[in-house]
Amino acid sequence: MATTELSLDEIYALAYDCLTINGADHENASALANTIMTAERDGSVSHGLFRLPAYVASLRSGKVNGKARPKATTTTPALVRLHGDNGYAPMAHQVGIPLLIEAARTSGVGLLAISHVHHMAALWPEVEALAEADLAGLACTAYMPMVAPAGATSALFGTNPIAFAWPRPGQSPVVYDMATASMAMGEVQVAAREGHDVPPGTGLDKDGQPTTDPAAIADGGVLLPFGGYKGSAIAMMVELLAAGLVGENFSFEAREGDNGDGGPPQGGQFILAMSPEIVAGSGWESHCEGFFARLTGLEGVRLPGERRHKNRLSDAPRAINTPLVEKIRGLMS
Repeated sequence: MATTELSLDEIYALAYDCLTINGADHENASALANTIMTAERDGSVSHGLFRLPAYVASLRSGKVNGKARPKATTTTPALVRLHGDNGYAPMAHQVGIPLLIEAARTSGVGLLAISHVHHMAALWPEVEALAEADLAGLACTAYMPMVAPAGATSALFGTNPIAFAWPRPGQSPVVYDMATASMAMGEVQVAAREGHDVPPGTGLDKDGQPTTDPAAIADGGVLLPFGGYKGSAIAMMVELLAAGLVGENFSFEAREGDNGDGGPPQGGQFILAMSPEIVAGSGWESHCEGFFARLTGLEGVRLPGERRHKNRLSDAPRAINTPLVEKIRGLMS
């Protein structure tokens, strides 16, 4: 696979310039370019520059507002509702996360209910921001139908990711970000681009037959939930929290209302913040560190997020797929 070495600054500039040329203003382009750059920095390539052509498609079609100005309303001391002005989710997070932190520090718990946004990035940045404020965070979002519920062969659920972060004052927080599908569709698409199989149980082809060919899954097939009925139930929970509770589109509604430009559909996001200091009381840090010591003392165990945090310590250039770089540069002409 041919690659092009790009520094983190060059990755940010490439994304920022491409977005602004295609209709995003400075505030929106900088928020999304930073999200793309941090994904590449941390090794999450399926959520980095790989996503940029789809973001551009949604700007060009007019589906996404590249000049969005999200508006927040504090409905109760613990509840913040945020209308994303039909922009990208990272712009909404810049407005909503500080208000959520304030709510959780005041009430012990806080809920940020985001509507009218387009989310196609990783989920870990928003919950990690909460952990850095000494809060535990839980976030989820629905998407478009790509996952067949357990027992079915047609899609109804999105990949419906969940992210969780736990604060560790003075240390890197524990953070995980996972699809409730057997694999994120972006990872399947990357596997198809690079020509390698995916594990058994990842998905079905267009005829409803199990396959390890990522192209067969991405082209008319469906993903499967992780863990069978258990993952299917969690995917259903995400639909209810990120759509039913927030008052936004379920995955099937998102597809029905989408223009098919390939960019992210309109949807919502559920983000919960919890204060261990208020809920558990003083001493929670040492109590939890004792748990982490037991956990990491087991042979073969590493804490979620460790690899990502190690990756970000390096400011070396990242190897980016060369055809992707050329495609992005073509979008700027």
